[in-house]
Amino acid sequence: MLQVRHGGKRSASRVSGFSFIELLVVLGILAILFGGIFGAYATILDTVVNGERRTAAVSVLNRQFEIIRNLTYEQVGTVNGIPPGIIPENQTIMFGEYIFSVTTTIRNIDDPFDGTVTGNPHDASPADYKLVEMQTMCTSCRQGAPILETGRVAPKNLESISMNGSLFVNVFNASGLSIPGANVHIVNQSTTPTIDITDTTDASGTLQLVDVPTSTQAYQITVTKAGFSTDKTYPIGAPANPNPIVAHATVVSQTVTQVSFVIDALSALTVQSKDITCTPLASQPFLIRGSKIIGTNPTVYKLATTTFNTNAQGLFVFPGLEWDLYDLAFTGSGDVAGTIPLTPLTVNPSSSLEASFILAPPNPDSLLLTVKDGVTGAVLPETDVAITLGGFSGSKKTNRAFLGESNWAGGNYTTQDGGIDADMIPGRLTLLAQGGLYSTSTESWLISNTIDVGSSTSQFFTLNWNPLTEPIGTTLRFQIASNNDNATWNFVGPGGSGSAYYTTSGETIFSGHANNRYIRYKAFMSTTDETVTPYLDDISIEFNSVCVPPSQVLFQSLVAGTYDVSASHAGYELATTTVAIGSGFNEIEIPMFPL
Repeated sequence: MLQVRHGGKRSASRVSGFSFIELLVVLGILAILFGGIFGAYATILDTVVNGERRTAAVSVLNRQFEIIRNLTYEQVGTVNGIPPGIIPENQTIMFGEYIFSVTTTIRNIDDPFDGTVTGNPHDASPADYKLVEMQTMCTSCRQGAPILETGRVAPKNLESISMNGSLFVNVFNASGLSIPGANVHIVNQSTTPTIDITDTTDASGTLQLVDVPTSTQAYQITVTKAGFSTDKTYPIGAPANPNPIVAHATVVSQTVTQVSFVIDALSALTVQSKDITCTPLASQPFLIRGSKIIGTNPTVYKLATTTFNTNAQGLFVFPGLEWDLYDLAFTGSGDVAGTIPLTPLTVNPSSSLEASFILAPPNPDSLLLTVKDGVTGAVLPETDVAITLGGFSGSKKTNRAFLGESNWAGGNYTTQDGGIDADMIPGRLTLLAQGGLYSTSTESWLISNTIDVGSSTSQFFTLNWNPLTEPIGTTLRFQIASNNDNATWNFVGPGGSGSAYYTTSGETIFSGHANNRYIRYKAFMSTTDETVTPYLDDISIEFNSVCVPPSQVLFQSLVAGTYDVSASHAGYELATTTVAIGSGFNEIEIPMFPL
């Protein structure tokens, strides 16, 4: 700032300009100002254009209504419609620069003033007048709502008794509630002219057609709605369905024919193929069949037995499946360890659910045994199941599975201290011999590979191994570690102590391992006799996770014969039966009843 003194007083002058911030403020104000002006202009322009479009649409409708006014009463109807006439149901009309689609619906109306076809007094001439409804939409415009106009057309002379009939179509959902706005398509090729109309049900879920030409089992009716299932009539005598439950409709003179249909919102079903560790199994075939019947003698299902294959991710998705009770069956080469949930599978309207085939490698002469509540059909986890044949007996518990190892050869483990031999005898762990003798001064150890149970929603029950007893002077014992990161391994024994060990096969695993996905065991071996070694032939962990079937058990490597089967569950009667096992995969279901 330059200061100059005059007459003892000080004055100041400033050399100034716009700062950057001031410039931004000014530009912002201008943007708001001109943006508002532009917005107002655009709004005005849009209003003008919409007004022109609407005026053109109304002109098109008025022209069509003027055409109808100049027709005879008998000509007022749609081509192939009810009532029949000369007006196309769908037209494309150009007006100026606009192109409009025009849909015309004309129906006979039964006015209650002189009675109705279903009322008292009965109206023998129910077609009192015709209701004309026209809807137009600008197809050449980027936007715009349809415009609807209606009008009535009445005959000049008195009504005469009609020899036609009436057709009422009623549409309900799975709960028995009426469905308004359902699309109804009706075709009859036996009349002259032929009939082909599409209309929608009213607020009460009904489409009423009066003064309908008579015809025997010729009215083909199909009912649906966007996002809903489809229901329809069927011809009698067709090769695929000779005796349909709902045949094409018949309209009798001066009689009301009522036909009802049931549709509802579609659902999504994902079918998965995986093993008990939730590992996807690709390209697995299965069958699906619905329970709804559309024909008898023979029985014809609405969804007949159809084969599908899961994809590379072990999935098959039905995006639009009708509500029903569905049977699913695996048709591949593996054994089925169970299904989650149990089949048949209930699919409710507007639902999304998953169904899984839990598969195991094929093993000749296998048996899948399913137990369920004999009253409710509910699953029964923790049910003890036993099978016997001669001197053989086997037992398992539902909702439990086993994972383990029986061969450590070729480095099939994580690490060890160098004192254990996994290769000398394939399928067996022993101490490493030096010059034919075993060290008596140290305890050697080996840590297994990670066992993945497929989910952190898990429980671990028992640790089991063979042989059950070791040679005198030798020791075999274990610790277990688990986690959800597959990285942090803290080996502990029963009770969670780092100084405790599992020493007896079948011991209960420490409960602190629950809700972990990954688990490893650490085997410890020692001997006090340099000529004798402890050994391990196999080891397994009993567990439960989300991919373990809750109400089924699979027995494999059985011999052919008739087995005695028993199932016991707390609060239920003991269930017993027999099952004949042949070659391949077999299955049986046992209902259990509360005490």
